[in-house]
Amino acid sequence: MDADYLPFHSNPSKPTFRPPPGAVDAHCHVFGPESVFPYAPERKYTPCDAGKDKLFKLRDHLGFTRNVIVQASCHGQNNDALVDALNVAGDLARGVAVVGPEISNEELVKLDLAGVRGVRFNFVKRLVDSTPKSVFINIAERIADLGWHIVAYFEAPDLEELAPFLKSLPTTVVVDHMGRPDVSKGVEHPDFQKFIELLEENQNFWTKVSCPERLTLSGPPYEDVVPFARALVERFPDRVLWGTDWPHPNMKSHVPDDGHLVDVIPKIAPAPELQNALLVENAFRLYWDCSSTRIS
Repeated sequence: MDADYLPFHSNPSKPTFRPPPGAVDAHCHVFGPESVFPYAPERKYTPCDAGKDKLFKLRDHLGFTRNVIVQASCHGQNNDALVDALNVAGDLARGVAVVGPEISNEELVKLDLAGVRGVRFNFVKRLVDSTPKSVFINIAERIADLGWHIVAYFEAPDLEELAPFLKSLPTTVVVDHMGRPDVSKGVEHPDFQKFIELLEENQNFWTKVSCPERLTLSGPPYEDVVPFARALVERFPDRVLWGTDWPHPNMKSHVPDDGHLVDVIPKIAPAPELQNALLVENAFRLYWDCSSTRIS
């Protein structure tokens, strides 16, 4: 573990908010354990181990039913830890993998059978090395045949440059963490309004209204982030997802309490029907109901 790495909360509180039956934590990770699933040599950080058993224990503690496990950059393109977690969880988890252009159709089918339903494209330069857009396009065309989608991770200053490329992709595109807006600028600032316009003009774009702990300037209970997430939930109720981001890699300001993160949900989705869409219906439609066309 890196010397400045903050491990996840060892004893998160029990949330006051009770998620609806079937609720999905649609953005979380598994790290290692390193002795079984080594971290990638090209990684930009070394986390503490945070394996599947701890993740599933947290799921139950917080009152959720299912997980969507997203491959993190510390494991690179080796999805073994992800697949292992999916195999143990069975129908209670789905996955988002990271793959390279050399992956075979046979390997894609194996990932599909394990429960992978998407691929993550990471554009955050401090986390991954730059990849040519042509590589991403080739991968996108191949996974479209499986009925998968793309999860795009970028920061707000990169939106203008990335938008034409993202709009050219032949799949559903799910944007991580609201495109990481600068919350000091406010919801009405042109930067965030451009992100709203992206979703308005492209019906295949979704977003995760997650990670207030990463975006906040004021700290818990993250009131400065609530208006951004609420604006998206109310405007695009059928294209939003929520997740804990456990085990919160590369946090520098504080260690978030996952119970407190869950208690943000009724602030961003006040009505029961919005909560059900955010936590159950949308995730189930994207990850469990999706039809998958096998390739060979």
